[in-house]
Amino acid sequence: MTVDNASFAEISNGLVYASIAVYALAMLAYAAETARRATSTNSNAVLQGSRMIPSPAGGARMTPDQLGLPRAEPTDPRPKAAERTRVLGAVGTSLTVLAFTLSVGGVAARGLAADRAPWGNMYEFVLVCGVAAGGAYLAFLSRQPVRALGVWIVGLILLALGLAVTVLYTPAGDLVPVLDSYWLVIHVAAAITGGGVLTVGAVASGLFLLRHRLERLNAAAPDARRRGYAASLPPAKTLEQVAHTAHMFAFPIWTFAVIAGAIWAENSWGRYWGWDPKETWAFITWVFYAAYLHAQATAGWRGVRATWFALAGYAAFLFNFFGVNLWISGLHSYAGV
Repeated sequence: MTVDNASFAEISNGLVYASIAVYALAMLAYAAETARRATSTNSNAVLQGSRMIPSPAGGARMTPDQLGLPRAEPTDPRPKAAERTRVLGAVGTSLTVLAFTLSVGGVAARGLAADRAPWGNMYEFVLVCGVAAGGAYLAFLSRQPVRALGVWIVGLILLALGLAVTVLYTPAGDLVPVLDSYWLVIHVAAAITGGGVLTVGAVASGLFLLRHRLERLNAAAPDARRRGYAASLPPAKTLEQVAHTAHMFAFPIWTFAVIAGAIWAENSWGRYWGWDPKETWAFITWVFYAAYLHAQATAGWRGVRATWFALAGYAAFLFNFFGVNLWISGLHSYAGV
């Protein structure tokens, strides 16, 4: 029995809905892990801050805060509770891998249903961006201690997929003539890949600001023993490194996407650049990320100041896709729903 295009479209829809369900379970597991880790951090904060250390001069014992030493990373003092927290995180990661696999299958089936690259409209673009963001997170997870990002990244993917199937859904079909080009594969694939990695960078940047603020407040008043969600996050330096790595990887890809889009525009409309709304916001996004990378290399602008450029760049990226496509008319209006 042969499988026709309509059957592939049904398979794609089923796999996408299955991935949404599994992503929802993954988010719940990550949220439970995050809550337990934050609780154990708060209950352990007093012990970590009050641990006494002999004075270097042989005098009275002093706390790490009084000696200016960093606090030890908090761990749950109850072995069984710590193990349950670890298991919840492992379950969340396993479910994320499963959901990612299902979404890849959904995108592949969508391509078979349409007999083309499966990113010819907003619905398909969101599906593939979800795949790119999930893949980028899992790739970073294999090398960096970034599981704290999981609940946020999975939440964003889940929100995007929910929006795709409820608002942006478009039946599989042929491309409009202007999109029927090999540049669709080159240009849009680069934009999708860059967008997925930028999502990891944006989440790491936001969490860096939270953790950095906590560390700064604790350094100014060690005896205050400030607690909360930020205390359970990886150190600010780690989060900043993850964000910087993600942006360093994504920026050349986004640059290539902008250049490829200009070449495609010349082939389609006879000019490389015309300040169409989507072209303009793609350039604005590029400028923000260029400013971020430049600020990271400039004394006095590293850290918090540079991070705000990165978050502004991601906001411009989101507006370029959703705001421009849905609310602003232009030459790229055919990419709407």
